[in-house]
Amino acid sequence: MLRGITQQPEETPQPAPRRLFHERQRATGLPLYFQGYLSVRHSGCQEFRVYWTELRGTMLFFYDDMKAPTYSQKLDISALTSASDVYPDENGSAQFILTLSNGELELKANDCECGKEWKGFILTVTKLSVPPDESLLPGQLTRMHEVLEKEKKRRIMLHSCPSTSLNRESLSSSTLTTMPACFYAVSRQEAMDMLEKNPSCGNLILRPGSDSKNYAITIRHELGAPRLKHYKVMSKGKSYLIELERKVTLPSLQDVVNYFVTQTRGNLKPFVIQTHAADDPVF
Repeated sequence: MLRGITQQPEETPQPAPRRLFHERQRATGLPLYFQGYLSVRHSGCQEFRVYWTELRGTMLFFYDDMKAPTYSQKLDISALTSASDVYPDENGSAQFILTLSNGELELKANDCECGKEWKGFILTVTKLSVPPDESLLPGQLTRMHEVLEKEKKRRIMLHSCPSTSLNRESLSSSTLTTMPACFYAVSRQEAMDMLEKNPSCGNLILRPGSDSKNYAITIRHELGAPRLKHYKVMSKGKSYLIELERKVTLPSLQDVVNYFVTQTRGNLKPFVIQTHAADDPVF
């Protein structure tokens, strides 16, 4: 279960250093729209946990602290059903609830103004419309309209770019609708590090290829000693070719992942970052 401090830091959040900003941009592959501290609680959990949180595209990325280069959890909010009104709790913080297709998530901000701002940006990117909230300040509304235009352009590019000309950022952006859960916008070395440091999360990662036009599979398997291997996955029109000794062509990237899993009789498992203990609901 999520455990941790329930009181958010009081210092004024500062922009992330340029190096840290680029590291997070590279890892997520999505544009940053809003950020700050949020306390998070799953349905059925008793305690909130504080995260430095970033809204990128229609994803929330949760960091253990403001200076962490990589996120510890992430949440796809593209299928948001509704967001409750922002209401104050007994400590003066502001709470609201996101209802998703797979459950609810409670979020808590430092105060009502911050809570309404978070809710406003979340609704803007998920509903593609700035919410008609009279309590939002002119400056906040202006920024939401700016974010709205950026998100509309991002989605247009996402759906109009042919697969053969995708760059690394657009590759990772397509995870929202078409990518397998084990896709990460990381380099070869970063994929190796993820597999070695988190064996319980799985042992197969789909990632962008070195040329940024195609893809690659990185696996870690145990044969006496742990071994890491890489396989090229070439985009061929509307299909994908795995460069094995005997080449295999499949209709989708999910089929590529499934091929590796079935051919190894389940010994290869897609790498999905664990966001909860065994008895907790998933983000």
